[in-house]
Amino acid sequence: MMTLSGTVYDIEARAGAAGEPGALPQWRLDDLYDGMESPRFAADFERAAAEARAFAQTWRGKLAAVAASPGAGVRLAEAVAAYEALQDLIGRVMAYASLLYASDTSDAARAKFYGDTNEKVTALAGDLLFFELELNRLDDDALEAALAAPPLARYRPWLDDIRKEKPHQLADEIEQLFLEKSVPGASAWNRLFDDTMSALRFDVAGESLTLEPTLGKLQDPDETVREAAAHALAASLGANVRLFTLITNTLAKDKEISDRWRKFADVADSRHLANRVEGEVVAALASAVTSAYPRLSHRYYALKARWFGKDKLAHWDRNAPPPGAPPRLWSWDEARDTVLSAYAGFSPRMADIARRFFDEGWIDAPVRPGKAPGAFAHPTTPSAHPYVLVNFLGKPRDVTTLAHELGHGVHQVLAAPNGALMAPTPLTLAETASVFGEMLTFRSILATATDPAERKAMLAAKVEDMLNTVVRQIAFYTFERAVHLERRKGELTAERIADLWLKVQSESLGPAIELKAGYEVFWTYIGHFIHAPFYVYAYAFGDCLVNSLYGVYESAPEGFAERYLAMLAAGGSKSYNELLAPFGLDAKDPAFWSIGLSLIERMIDELEAMG
Repeated sequence: MMTLSGTVYDIEARAGAAGEPGALPQWRLDDLYDGMESPRFAADFERAAAEARAFAQTWRGKLAAVAASPGAGVRLAEAVAAYEALQDLIGRVMAYASLLYASDTSDAARAKFYGDTNEKVTALAGDLLFFELELNRLDDDALEAALAAPPLARYRPWLDDIRKEKPHQLADEIEQLFLEKSVPGASAWNRLFDDTMSALRFDVAGESLTLEPTLGKLQDPDETVREAAAHALAASLGANVRLFTLITNTLAKDKEISDRWRKFADVADSRHLANRVEGEVVAALASAVTSAYPRLSHRYYALKARWFGKDKLAHWDRNAPPPGAPPRLWSWDEARDTVLSAYAGFSPRMADIARRFFDEGWIDAPVRPGKAPGAFAHPTTPSAHPYVLVNFLGKPRDVTTLAHELGHGVHQVLAAPNGALMAPTPLTLAETASVFGEMLTFRSILATATDPAERKAMLAAKVEDMLNTVVRQIAFYTFERAVHLERRKGELTAERIADLWLKVQSESLGPAIELKAGYEVFWTYIGHFIHAPFYVYAYAFGDCLVNSLYGVYESAPEGFAERYLAMLAAGGSKSYNELLAPFGLDAKDPAFWSIGLSLIERMIDELEAMG
């Protein structure tokens, strides 16, 4: 089932600064339902509940017998198709509640609606829980014989995928218990984090701001504004650090219990399995990036410090615009046209799909109190369409964020024909289209930059985005590993978490960034630590993968767009190795990660040459 999964990114790096970007669109959720009291919403929920019960009565405890009977492939395909239809329907219901809640997490009625819907959907999932468990208990030979039937063969990728979970699945009653306790357990702690974060206010020079615009002020050209924003973040986050520490300890323990019962050896193994990527591949990525810290982040921030005439930059200067950078505020129309033009230059079809998001009300862009921070693209369900949430303030990074999320959206539209079971992609592949969309847009804007100062500012911003995507996300992954490993020995104090945070950040950012007092609590606002442990390495995976893909595109553009769109259209029906093969790329090759990292190095070379 599809839930509110985001591309929140590193919102410290992604947020813009206040400006006047013009009239901004708000999404039209009535494509799903026309309100919390919608009769259609109630009817769909009732239908989903009735069909889930009927499905359980028809198939529970009978799959083994069906698999051993004549015509097994056709009968099993009938069951899988019915299950898929239910997933689509339930996904639509839950997506609406999630998106409505994200629109204003501070609204009590919406919060209750989301919470009630989540509870009911979890109850429905309990009726369907048996299905994948029983499929995984089928005899391998019997299932293979049934897959000879074309109706079932269509679902082979999904069946192969869920059988990878087989070593870690538990008895039906325990699975049911885990599912039902998730609502008052992990889900409740996630919601507490969201509600707390959306309610926080930050006093920046007498102005009371929510998280998003406060983070945006870390990119203000005025150092006094950046410092004031950093102190405001430290004050409000620090005042709530005990709560965030409790949430982190509780969720880490909850995960440890689940991992232990499911016999996952490493703290990140469940994420690797969900991402359908081998742990050794992730380890190779992390090792390659960590080894490159001196060549990438350390070198760049030392260069940036020299631009400011300093030996070191305070942490609030890390994402500051370079001195003399020409100010640029983008209107929404300019941002839209720029992204669509960049997409069209690569593939008219890609631009046509992205244009629908603007024309048909699939984007929510304004910053407003209570709205979820950061940005994401929600796939909803294949029978509907995706939605994109951004917090647009008119800064250049807001334009690339828009391109990023529209890349997700295009991917989700192209993958939808695979159906509810095979449209979703693992996180490692989900970031491919988004980062590629960013790269197309950046290259398009850079090609029109004639002023050397503007070009320098654009290159610096892109390098910082890539460092935030690769270096910073691997540092986040390293920090998470340290927290979860230590949590196995007992609770961590806020001071101990701060020590781990500062150690990892110091190592990754290098000696040219001075982590001043207050930075020790900045770990608290990173939502991915709460919502999706170990999600973060998917960004580095996707960025390095896209850098390699873009290199192939630049050297051999003929036919590339068609192969690229075909890769996106495959959704979750193929592994990352299968999808990369047509481009001559192999993520299992240790040299693969060096290709992606070398692109960042070359950009830093160009910046150094500019002086």
